[in-house]
Amino acid sequence: MLIKALRNGLGQIIIFLDFITRPRKMKRTPQAQAAVEQSAANLALYQFKACPFCVKTRRTLHKLNVPVVLRDAKNNEQDRQALLEQGGKIQVPCLRIEENGESKWLYESKAINAYLEERFAA
Repeated sequence: MLIKALRNGLGQIIIFLDFITRPRKMKRTPQAQAAVEQSAANLALYQFKACPFCVKTRRTLHKLNVPVVLRDAKNNEQDRQALLEQGGKIQVPCLRIEENGESKWLYESKAINAYLEERFAA
């Protein structure tokens, strides 16, 4: 019980620190931002709200100004089940990429952030 309370407290601290230190969003022309939004429509991030690695990935999304659907794999049973059945394991963060009618599941915050930087930073 003490461990659970400690974990919840630390999670709230992580969320607060993320909020007060959040980076600025990337500025784009309206046309370029519309293209990013259209491209990001095929992405979904499976995550836990207070997971430090998920926070790291959400910060990259915020910095790059990429609107991605967030799926709560901790509190939403349907999202959790989709992550397990389609992605193969319950591990977050996980980015689902829909391309050419196929789903690709990208795990690990470093790999996800590298993919996002490569695709949206230019």
